[in-house]
Amino acid sequence: MSKLLLFVVSLFILSCNSKTKPINESKSKQTVTTVKLTGKQIADGLDKRHFFDLTDAIDITETKLAVEESYNTLHFFDGKMKGETTQYTDNRFYVVDCEELFEIGGLTKYLDVVKISFEKLDLKLEYSNEKIIQAEKHWKHTIILNGKQYTAYDEDFNDTDWDLAFINFIEMLNDQLSRQGSNEAFYPINSGNGGRMVLLTPEQFQFVQANFPSDENLPKSLNEWRTMYKF
Repeated sequence: MSKLLLFVVSLFILSCNSKTKPINESKSKQTVTTVKLTGKQIADGLDKRHFFDLTDAIDITETKLAVEESYNTLHFFDGKMKGETTQYTDNRFYVVDCEELFEIGGLTKYLDVVKISFEKLDLKLEYSNEKIIQAEKHWKHTIILNGKQYTAYDEDFNDTDWDLAFINFIEMLNDQLSRQGSNEAFYPINSGNGGRMVLLTPEQFQFVQANFPSDENLPKSLNEWRTMYKF
């Protein structure tokens, strides 16, 4: 009789163990949560990663506050504009009207605009020998940056003219950054008449990717951008 009692007790213990293990695993999984940062933590995190190093000292406080408020109110990665202009105080965000960029005079205009970031990084951005050859259905646009020739556009006219010009513009800028030893790169955010791009280090890019919503307002790598637009 004692052996039978011992057997029953053993079965009861084994049964309890088999039931409690999944419960413990479930509890363990439930404790893994994503920590959401505040806007101030976002701004401080970007500051720690040298995002504001290209910002003029007089604009630092308001620029950080704009990034903080943009995150708190809209979960949007954005900075502060200079007055009523379309230029940013951080010298990292840039507004690019892709239609204007594609047309005559647009490329050199935006090269002059982004040149300030190159100068802040102690890098060169000099252009020369811009050439445009236009046929009835074809447009070829080349330019030399710091002694190297780039193709801004070389296609038949189509519905993706502006987007392709935008990508080519970013690629030539990134090539010059790389050739001059910088780990910074421009990342597209939006295209069209309200195009935007932002200059980031790999660490800054990863921080933004990890803490902002993955939507149309998030900076993207050029490979991802090309996949989106099927280029």
